[in-house]
Amino acid sequence: MRFVVICFMLLIVASMGSALLFLLRDRGTSGTRMVRALSWRVGLSIGLFLLLMLGFATGFIQGRL
Repeated sequence: MRFVVICFMLLIVASMGSALLFLLRDRGTSGTRMVRALSWRVGLSIGLFLLLMLGFATGFIQGRL
């Protein structure tokens, strides 16, 4: 499970980096590629959140105090 979470986090950071690259390369003329990259980031973040919630609900992930 830890490997999956780390992969999601790396994909989220990569998506943010590609959005920054598109912003700098396109010089603000057309933001469609940047918006698409940021949409992927939002989708991956929601997917990671739901995966973590499912893991806690099923007991696959144990919360420690």
